[in-house]
Amino acid sequence: MFKEFKEFAMRGNVMDMAIGIIIGASFGKIVSSFVSDVIMPPVGILVGGVDFSNLVAIIKPEVITEAGSIIPAVTLNYGMFINTVIDFLIVALAIFVVVKVMNSMKKKEEQKPEESAGPTEVELLTEIRDSLKK
Repeated sequence: MFKEFKEFAMRGNVMDMAIGIIIGASFGKIVSSFVSDVIMPPVGILVGGVDFSNLVAIIKPEVITEAGSIIPAVTLNYGMFINTVIDFLIVALAIFVVVKVMNSMKKKEEQKPEESAGPTEVELLTEIRDSLKK
């Protein structure tokens, strides 16, 4: 069983997928930082100085019990949802651009005429035959 698992794990496709997942997770962190630290502050200023990550709708307010303990408020964090949607849109756009570039490179490669190393065997034999006829 261990041998079969090792063969499975060492296949090229599995290793490629693992590398893709790791790079994708790191890329996701970069995009999240880009959105929250670079994109959202100017957008917040454009819409009146709003910080989207702090936008919440209070469903049930915070309560202090008679014993002095605090029951936290129940909130609907729609600002964080807006940030997440923008993160997703940027990641989707980046992936779209990468796939589009790769597809165009693939098309260029397919359209590239194959360089022949010279005439084929059939062409040579045909030339020889024609020469002998003359």
